[in-house]
Amino acid sequence: NIPYLTFIKYWHMTTIALYNLKGGVGKTASCVNFAYLAAADGFRTLLWDIDPQGSSSFYYKVKPKVHPGIKKLITKDAQLETAIMSSDFEMLDVIPADNSSKSFDIMLEEMKGNKNRLKTVLKQLDKEYDFVFIDCHPGFSALSENIFQAADIVLMPVIPTTLSIRTYNMVKDYFKEKDTDISKMMCFFTMVDLRKNMHNEIMEELYKDKRFFQNYVPYLSDVEKMGVHKAPIMEFANSSYAAKCYRELWTEIKEGVLE
Repeated sequence: NIPYLTFIKYWHMTTIALYNLKGGVGKTASCVNFAYLAAADGFRTLLWDIDPQGSSSFYYKVKPKVHPGIKKLITKDAQLETAIMSSDFEMLDVIPADNSSKSFDIMLEEMKGNKNRLKTVLKQLDKEYDFVFIDCHPGFSALSENIFQAADIVLMPVIPTTLSIRTYNMVKDYFKEKDTDISKMMCFFTMVDLRKNMHNEIMEELYKDKRFFQNYVPYLSDVEKMGVHKAPIMEFANSSYAAKCYRELWTEIKEGVLE
């Protein structure tokens, strides 16, 4: 029951945006782990941290070179390469977040009136990377609309709760309202606790919507420990159930993309 994807041949760069309308849903942890797994598979991988909180940058222990440098990345003559920094892991680079509020305001302002700005900027990396992962900010804005246009896949972690279903439907409605290709929107369950009847019932219901991958990420302490270790789960708990779940989910996503 793999969801329908607009399949992309592996020799084209694939941009995957990790997004949710609200925070606290495991978005950043998933972005960090997927980027790590893609690089471990031998794909040239870039993680662009656009979330002002800068948590992905924190996990990878990477800081921006210039404050505020965001305008140089998104203007018409942007030189994205100047912001790319190496991580501690082979095949994996990072554009770290500039977590000053001024930089985020600049980015929002620059995106207004041009929903394809980010897509144009990313084109310059087409021959440099196989995968680009974007850790998005929560909420709707001119920037999120740009991200939705630029991404091949908008990957949304969903906690199986009533409020999360409401959020999921709001994002679907936003895609329709903005005339964004709804087939880009793919989801997976996160912070799952199968001891809860509500989680089981909601998952069973939403699996009927072909947007959801079968594999999911349970609510596990190892995911929370990523902040302590400042590393992807595979680096400090490779044999854990959490690492296994992320590997299986990434395999399912990757098979859909590369088929």
